[in-house]
Amino acid sequence: MSIAFFGDCVGAPGRRALQEGIKQARALRQLGAILVNGENVKNGSGITPELYRALRALGADAVTLGDHAFRDNKISEVLSDPAEPILRPANLSAKAPGKRILRIAASKERPRDIYVLTVLGRIFMSLPADDPFACVDGLLAAIPESKPIVIVEAHMEATSEKAALAHHLDGRVTAVIGTHTHVATADARVLAGGTAFITDVGMCGPHGSIIGRGVKGVLRAMTTGVHTAFDMGEGDDRANGCFVTIDASTGRATLIERFEHRLG
Repeated sequence: MSIAFFGDCVGAPGRRALQEGIKQARALRQLGAILVNGENVKNGSGITPELYRALRALGADAVTLGDHAFRDNKISEVLSDPAEPILRPANLSAKAPGKRILRIAASKERPRDIYVLTVLGRIFMSLPADDPFACVDGLLAAIPESKPIVIVEAHMEATSEKAALAHHLDGRVTAVIGTHTHVATADARVLAGGTAFITDVGMCGPHGSIIGRGVKGVLRAMTTGVHTAFDMGEGDDRANGCFVTIDASTGRATLIERFEHRLG
């Protein structure tokens, strides 16, 4: 069984790239599930109920969020609905709305349930979060299955923290997939215990930009120190993500491959 994970979908360019990227991914693989990080889909920061449904209509079986999860409060109602396959970072306050872990039920396309969860990093991140290592340990202990298929999204700034989480979970989860930096890394690999890992899958959006934002505004802010409202970037739209091939009998990964689809 294979799953596809698409990195941070940034604004309208990201949605266009994701639409074509999902089509291409399906042409390349028979997929058991498609997972999408949607925390930047509202003009680069946050998500609304309408945009969540747009991602679902494009083919996302589940939508994950990160440090911008609650940027638009209207998403809280959707997050709190147990029937909606969207989740917020698990290591935020227990009082925050939303699911900490998501189960995608087995179907004709996938012979087993798939569990998905996201944790925020604590290094260089502005949103306070609890210990991601202990958080994942606790959630894994509550899964009733033996050798479950578990996809952990590491929404973190520091590459070292992502790698540390992957090694901490090696042999206990199917994959640890890094997001947040919007820059794809070249280190996709399966660790010794059978856990697939990549530091960052990159973004779906305009690569003629500075991580999704317009070049002119970012340069003005960085070179002058003057507060500047960042516009969406434009040009060179791409969908970035990865494929993870899973041995359904063991719940461990056999292969992880980067995926990139350029529009036009």
